[in-house]
Amino acid sequence: MSIVYLNGNYLAEEDASISVLDRGFIFGDGVYEVIPCYGGHLFRLEQHLQRLQNSLDGIRLENPLTDSQWQETIKEVVKRNNDDNADQSIYLQVTRGAAKRDHVFPDKVSQTVFIMSSVMQPVSDAKLKKGVVAITHDDIRWRYCHIKSIALLPNTLMRQVAREAGADEAILNRDGKITEGAASNIFIVKDKKIITPPKNECLLPGITRDLILEIAADSGLAHSEEEISLAQLQDADEIWLTSSTKEILPVTQLDDVAVGNGKPGPCWQDMLARYQEHKKLLRSGDAH
Repeated sequence: MSIVYLNGNYLAEEDASISVLDRGFIFGDGVYEVIPCYGGHLFRLEQHLQRLQNSLDGIRLENPLTDSQWQETIKEVVKRNNDDNADQSIYLQVTRGAAKRDHVFPDKVSQTVFIMSSVMQPVSDAKLKKGVVAITHDDIRWRYCHIKSIALLPNTLMRQVAREAGADEAILNRDGKITEGAASNIFIVKDKKIITPPKNECLLPGITRDLILEIAADSGLAHSEEEISLAQLQDADEIWLTSSTKEILPVTQLDDVAVGNGKPGPCWQDMLARYQEHKKLLRSGDAH
């Protein structure tokens, strides 16, 4: 039985409920985070909480908890859902709370704070060996994509378009520049150089994205943050998708055309091995 946290209480998932007037339900007025947990150790919790704070600041919403309160509460959710010691995906969400429906922010309303845990399913060996399929799509989202908003309808629409095309992800193109995937950050490799778009308002500052750049820097691998054109994406030797729960996925087909030789590339294989080594350190408590 899954145990969730809701507004100060730990409850069975089926017993948790919110008001129908909650602004998260009515307006999508809230933000969220997803934090992997490996062997009881949370992945880059400090960075996730900082991004949560940045998102809250972006929508002008006061943080309902201190960092220490967040840490204590999240760890308690992990503990209460750790019966089989499985890896977990921790989802947390903060909305502006329940109030009479009005576009203007309400006065004196309590935020809704929700945290849940799901068993994190690893990407199958077969998918890693074969790679995934992606399509390109116009970026139809709002301007402030650096805010991790719960208003994800454009993302779900584009992911559905990808699924109907037999693809795993939609890689987004805004004014001729690649931003990110519908639910992932993007890397390309060209002539053994690892490239990802720079942080700006058009993409989410991914925690896994940042770790990959740190690993590349620590390993002396050629890398940069620079704009990627659609033409560069199509001409890439390798394309990667990154996210907290999927880690690093190789794209082997883009818009029905093979990427490179149509197989996961050597730079991806090298980075995946380095990433897995970091996870081993995290499991042992020697990394964060």
